[in-house]
Amino acid sequence: MRTSNLARAAPLQERFFKVPEVQPQMLDVGLKENARKIAYSWDMPPPDDDRGIFWLTGFMSDMSSTKATAVAEWARENKIGCTRFDFSGHGKSSGKITVGTIGAWLEEALEVFDKITVGPQVVVGSSMGGGLALLMLKNLMRDNKDEADRIASMVLIAPAWDMTEELMWKDMSETDRKTLAETGVIYHPSDYGEPYAITRTLIEEGRNHLLARKTFIPARPVTILQGLKDTDVPPAHTRELMTFLKGKDVKLVEVPDGDHSLSRPQDIELLKAEIGQMILLE
Repeated sequence: MRTSNLARAAPLQERFFKVPEVQPQMLDVGLKENARKIAYSWDMPPPDDDRGIFWLTGFMSDMSSTKATAVAEWARENKIGCTRFDFSGHGKSSGKITVGTIGAWLEEALEVFDKITVGPQVVVGSSMGGGLALLMLKNLMRDNKDEADRIASMVLIAPAWDMTEELMWKDMSETDRKTLAETGVIYHPSDYGEPYAITRTLIEEGRNHLLARKTFIPARPVTILQGLKDTDVPPAHTRELMTFLKGKDVKLVEVPDGDHSLSRPQDIELLKAEIGQMILLE
């Protein structure tokens, strides 16, 4: 997918050349009471090559995470564009995570992809970002073929597909479900810091955005990286994804001693190598 998109890139490039290098920048998404400011970072591709990497971060993470930063640095070294952003309620974006939903975060991903990126993109999604990457592709294949065609390939890290239903709701005890129904929120312990909030709205709205084990053919190369010591997105969850994510170019790479974050130096080298292979395919 090396079809040039420089005609579209030109006005964006002119605009960004004139903007002082103060990061992050802000993109307005949504209207009225749903309006939010989404913080993003865009490293512009060179004028003669508009390929890029589009990073989707995980739940309770942000674009300054170890993996996101390493990928951005790799892209810069290899003269590849790179776009990162914080979902609302995360990082430097506006909003509270307690009002966030899968639908809102999907809308933000689609808006940043449309308004900021240029040219063919390797979409890289981590955890929730991996699940949202699949939803993003599915929506674009249905509603906007031209934009879908700009997704050249994907690298997914422990993709939390149908996260709210499969990894949150189904994992809750009856006590937690009762508390959620009565108070609208429960707090789940995290290995990465303070407990995170799971709201009733997050669970209920998430049911509008389920892959639901229905056959999905991405029609482009997809590589999935999965740590076998991952307790947040268990290997079985990812292996089940492989039963309905179909295509000759879909592959799973399991890391025997890898945890959920896959942020060790050797994990990041593997990630960069897989992204590099995808870049070469474009």
